[in-house]
Amino acid sequence: MSKALTKQELHNLAMNHVGKDLEQRGFEFIAINSKLKRHPQFVCIDKTGQYFFVIVRAVLLPDNPNNYDVVWMETFKDHARSKNAKVLYAGVGLGNPKGDTLPVYLNEEYLIEYNGIQVIETPLN
Repeated sequence: MSKALTKQELHNLAMNHVGKDLEQRGFEFIAINSKLKRHPQFVCIDKTGQYFFVIVRAVLLPDNPNNYDVVWMETFKDHARSKNAKVLYAGVGLGNPKGDTLPVYLNEEYLIEYNGIQVIETPLN
């Protein structure tokens, strides 16, 4: 019998996709935190020495992975500014190809909606 992925396992799957994208973009990983509701998931640095805090959010399709809690993000942006870091957001939608009401199962095909990394502007208004 197939085993449905837990929220933590879905989050880890999303982080794997985002991590590969960050590597391809040339980021160097400073720290990785894969625990749910612990932010940021990735602390990276680019070739110029700029730090980036990367937020990864996994959602079940058909929910829109590009949406995030704007109020919470303002608080996080304050934290990033205090550390002279930029904020990146990566929403990942995961789903079962056999239907929206079915879970994503371990070692089975799944749908993914990933539109890349969004830069979240951090300057003060």
